[in-house]
Amino acid sequence: MVIALNLTDSSQKFVDYLKKSDRASATILAYGKDIEQLVKFVQKRGRKTVNEIKKEDIKGFLSQLKKDDYTLKSVSRKLNSIKTFFKFLKANDFLEFNPAQEIPHPKYQTKLPKVLSKTEYRALRDTCRHDERTSAIVELFLQTGIRISELANLELSDLKDSELVIQAQGKRQSRKVPLNQAAKRALERYLKVRPKSITKKVFITKTGRPFLIRNIRTIIDRYFKLAGIPEAKVNDLRHTFIVQHLTNGVDLNIISKIVGHKRFSTTEKYLEIAKEKREIKKVGKLEEL
Repeated sequence: MVIALNLTDSSQKFVDYLKKSDRASATILAYGKDIEQLVKFVQKRGRKTVNEIKKEDIKGFLSQLKKDDYTLKSVSRKLNSIKTFFKFLKANDFLEFNPAQEIPHPKYQTKLPKVLSKTEYRALRDTCRHDERTSAIVELFLQTGIRISELANLELSDLKDSELVIQAQGKRQSRKVPLNQAAKRALERYLKVRPKSITKKVFITKTGRPFLIRNIRTIIDRYFKLAGIPEAKVNDLRHTFIVQHLTNGVDLNIISKIVGHKRFSTTEKYLEIAKEKREIKKVGKLEEL
């Protein structure tokens, strides 16, 4: 039997479901905002319960997003949230029919990830060398390829002699990442001047509070500008780690495991960039960048 559910309750139940499913906090926030946006749209069309939402309503919402200058990639991501939302409702008997099931994702061309040249990442390194905290952050990105969220969540107990322990986050499993001498030296320099704090986070502010993702983005963007590297983003350091090692002939499986890709195909897309740089060596090993 289908249970009638108003729009506000349905969106809240969906968010609760995501939290219980141990989704990453960023995913929960994004999905919640997307559904909130859809709810406001269909309410203007007079819809009061989820059972009243039709396929045409969802298509109308997607069309409005395009009119509002959302990129096709953003529209596709929001549609993914919507599909997940209605799939949840259908599985829990809040819907008889899933209106989003047959709506196709818009086709768009994915840009290849930006990769820094040796000249660029060396310039970045030189620019921040007197800032121990930023220098350590840059080295960890370049030498380990970890995600910005993983770096922000690093705790002192995760720092081992020759590896980092990346704790499980959402649906991502925990993993161990090799820690080379360049990264270790940068960490040691930072830890010597790290302010005393009760927090266990590795990277903290001058007042001893956790250095958040937005703080990391801001400081790295600042040093990109100082180093004269246009249009570069924090994630480009992770891309650089992947491509540099693939170019040096490191096995695709090894890189995929180190960076924590859930799908092997995600790592494979970087091969296209690596092949453009130069002929890939047949045998390679992890080296310092």
